[in-house]
Amino acid sequence: MNVSTWNVAGEDMCPHRLVLEHVTSRWGVLVLLALEERSYRFSELRRHIGRVSEKMLAQTLQTLGRDGLVHRDAKPVIPPRVDYSLTELGREAAAQVRALSAWTDRRMGDVQKAREAYDRKARQAYDEARS
Repeated sequence: MNVSTWNVAGEDMCPHRLVLEHVTSRWGVLVLLALEERSYRFSELRRHIGRVSEKMLAQTLQTLGRDGLVHRDAKPVIPPRVDYSLTELGREAAAQVRALSAWTDRRMGDVQKAREAYDRKARQAYDEARS
């Protein structure tokens, strides 16, 4: 499927695009990468990821759970215990995210050089426009 078929019709988005947004969102990526390592309880996962609010983590887990990527295992004990892990579908998605993460690690130097060149040109254009 190509991008041109992922049209937005009013407020309704193509389901492919929504799943892509869920998987590649800021917290979606980090949740998938963390759960690829092992299962976590909510508070452990929050500490592991860092700088994510309880609300955003809960929303992300719920969204990924609805998409079939994350499994929520609530154990009927006191105090309640809930563990989160990846489903088979989630493991597949996490592997794709891991590949993108590895590419970012490998190519960050090139990205940084491109940013510096872009900023240099933008400064030159700004300076020329002011003179």
